[in-house]
Amino acid sequence: MKLTSTLAIRYPVIMAPMFLVSNEAMVRSAMQQGIAGTFPSLNYRREGELKDVLDRLNLHRQQCPQGTYGVNLIVQKTNPLYSKHLQVCADAKVPLYITSLGSPKEVIAAAHSYGATVLCDVTNLAHAEKAAQAGCDGFIAVTAGAGGHAGPYPMHVLVPSLQEHFPGKILVAAGGIAHGKQIASALLLGADGVSIGTRFIASQEASVSDEYKNAILQYGMDDIVLTERLSGTPCNIINTPTARKIGYKQNWFEKLLNNNTRTRKYFKMLVQLRGMKKLEQAVKPGNYQQLWSAGQSVELVKEISPIEEIIHKLITETQLTLDAGKAIRANL
Repeated sequence: MKLTSTLAIRYPVIMAPMFLVSNEAMVRSAMQQGIAGTFPSLNYRREGELKDVLDRLNLHRQQCPQGTYGVNLIVQKTNPLYSKHLQVCADAKVPLYITSLGSPKEVIAAAHSYGATVLCDVTNLAHAEKAAQAGCDGFIAVTAGAGGHAGPYPMHVLVPSLQEHFPGKILVAAGGIAHGKQIASALLLGADGVSIGTRFIASQEASVSDEYKNAILQYGMDDIVLTERLSGTPCNIINTPTARKIGYKQNWFEKLLNNNTRTRKYFKMLVQLRGMKKLEQAVKPGNYQQLWSAGQSVELVKEISPIEEIIHKLITETQLTLDAGKAIRANL
């Protein structure tokens, strides 16, 4: 597969970058299990913190010949740390980049200067066309049901469509995946691999509160709602009392500021800063503000486990499903 050969990983799985959730321990464990572990650069905002993490991960990568790591960069102009973080990542020769919410041109130029791979989050064909023209190596097809900034289209429509229009690109399916049956389904659709986030929130290595982890087990797919109030871009969260209090839609004045060319950039920065602070408080132990990002795959998460066990189970389920598919094909 293009994903495993390009990234030199054993299994076609990316541990998705999750704001305020992904941490170094999770990424290291993912690498040890033969997949790609990723994290948002914005999880490390203190001076020198990102560089130190990357230095340690580069050393760890030498001990994991079948695993790798990557960094997610929010490339919108509203991210004040974007340019600085890109330079730190390029200096450290990060092997994999995932870009979100903006033009990936600068990231692609920096990454390709030393042979790194760039995958761009896309939710539709128009986004994919812009990323392809910029020279990306492939796409993360963010489909309906994904945690965080989800797309509107189901995996079974978006993935084949992207494969048809961009046959030479690496294609990774994301959204609603927490079981090997879904991994197998994505691979049969034509994806080169999958990106999984929500399942890993309920891991022992995740440093979020027990309340957050238990919420992943207790809530179902009907409890996931889209809100515009955290970043200005619709994102999926758990429908807790705090989420209902904050609301899901921007009011008329917020929409006016968001759509005005003069105020859009600064308003988005303000909304994102406020949303970031709310989420940051919510993931801490004992905080009463239950504001948690998650995808519809909470429906399928039943226990909190070590990442090693989660990955082993996912791969086993995938292999069993693909084997069952062979038997079905033989009877057609």
